[in-house]
Amino acid sequence: MRIHRAIAASRRPHLGLRALLAAAVIALAVTPGAVAQTAPGEVVIAWHVTIAPSWFDPSSAPSQITPFGMLYAFHDALVRPLPGQKIGHSLAESWTESPDGLRYEFKMRRGLKFHNGDPVTTEDVKFSYERYKGAGAKELQAHVRQVEIVDPLTIRFHLKEPWPDFMTFYGTTATAAGIVVPKKYLTQVGEDGFKKHPIGVGPYRFVSHKPGVEVVLEANPGYWRHAPYVKRLTMKSVPEGTTRVAMLKNGEADIAYALDGEDAENVRRDPRLTLVPSKHASIYWIEFADQWDPKSPWADKRMRLAVNVALNRKLINEVACLGYCPPAGVIVPRVMDFALQAPVSPYDPQKAKQLLAEAGYPNGIDAGDFVPIPPFFTVAETAMNDLTRVGIRMKIRTMERAAFLAAWQQKKLRGLFLTAVGQSGNAASRVEAFMYSKGSYSYGGYPDIDDLFQQQGSERDVAKREALLHRIQQLTIDRVMFAPIMDYRTLRGVGPRIAEHMLDSMPLVPFPAYEDMRLKGQ
Repeated sequence: MRIHRAIAASRRPHLGLRALLAAAVIALAVTPGAVAQTAPGEVVIAWHVTIAPSWFDPSSAPSQITPFGMLYAFHDALVRPLPGQKIGHSLAESWTESPDGLRYEFKMRRGLKFHNGDPVTTEDVKFSYERYKGAGAKELQAHVRQVEIVDPLTIRFHLKEPWPDFMTFYGTTATAAGIVVPKKYLTQVGEDGFKKHPIGVGPYRFVSHKPGVEVVLEANPGYWRHAPYVKRLTMKSVPEGTTRVAMLKNGEADIAYALDGEDAENVRRDPRLTLVPSKHASIYWIEFADQWDPKSPWADKRMRLAVNVALNRKLINEVACLGYCPPAGVIVPRVMDFALQAPVSPYDPQKAKQLLAEAGYPNGIDAGDFVPIPPFFTVAETAMNDLTRVGIRMKIRTMERAAFLAAWQQKKLRGLFLTAVGQSGNAASRVEAFMYSKGSYSYGGYPDIDDLFQQQGSERDVAKREALLHRIQQLTIDRVMFAPIMDYRTLRGVGPRIAEHMLDSMPLVPFPAYEDMRLKGQ
């Protein structure tokens, strides 16, 4: 057993029962006579969250990467991440930007058809863009003046002013605005009908959905890249990590997402399985929701700084992420364009206690609930242990993931909460969502940060733009707006039937290029 695991156990005695239960579940899973449930030609993926029907419709995609693991199975976009390409030509065979930066023109591929046989046209593209109301929608609407249909295969976006980030917001997982849905079908069945039976133009077609249990998909033989090699995909909702590992070990699942701590270690120790750390743009941080309320203790910068120096990020990484997640100094992942490569706050529990005393809490503070985004409870528990040690006393309150995201966006989460965000884009898309005062997930902001954000949005000189974005990130550090923890390298388990898992083949996306996955023997 690795040394850090002994340390983790000594620091987290309340997790001992979890470890015992994990061992029991896995032991049962691999008892003689256990029979694999996966059918020939089928891949089963065990998800870490309950799959929400809202993820079948791109129009309301939140500022998270997780829904794209479903959206890119059913759907496709004009441009999007493709294997080896951050922004690849997908439904559009080409695109051009005008010299003045005010027009973007897309030429679509000929012969594209939705899963129900209807042709894909620029009417569908315009309709999909205009109904989009998810993350980044306000920013797109603020910059796009008009969407012009030139002909059934040509469409132009006219901007109000040059905006270097148009393609980032339209063509990556920063938003789902570029994903194309069928106007005719959606108009006929309505939004609720579409969520019950989504129709797209992606590599897989919808077969069935058992809420809270599974989603079944079949290969789309007419997909423009090529017919998927795997004929059937079953996405199972398995929120408990020990169960995902058990399914992987006994052959009930071929890929298990988002493993941490004991669960990831159990995969790593099994010679039949492979543990694959991601390369996507994700990060954990603690949000100070009440820092904008002058009556809150968290309005005091010293209190927020106490949290930052109380966190033993190195140990959190070892306990929850097996050492794969580098500690972070800012909430923009270091792999993103324009990310500030910021130093990490030093671990100094004595200084944390001193700061609390200076802020008026020499005996610590009862800080109420600490709500973590599911399923990252190991990170939350380990971080909370650090905070408890210096006198910041909290209790974990869990929520279902969809409820957490809704509460965050609606500004209903209070006090301190742990989040993790993994959609791609660049530093500007992260600033827009979380640092800009009008961002979808911002609880507040500062006029100078807002001004800098507006300036960088129209700056076409890359070096000048980078300097503006670096300044914004440095201000968030100086003002201790967040408590960054670590860049998240999600750990996935891959079973022995998989020949090519295609995880991380698309830059900054932790999900497979589904159509390229292969089973052994194919």
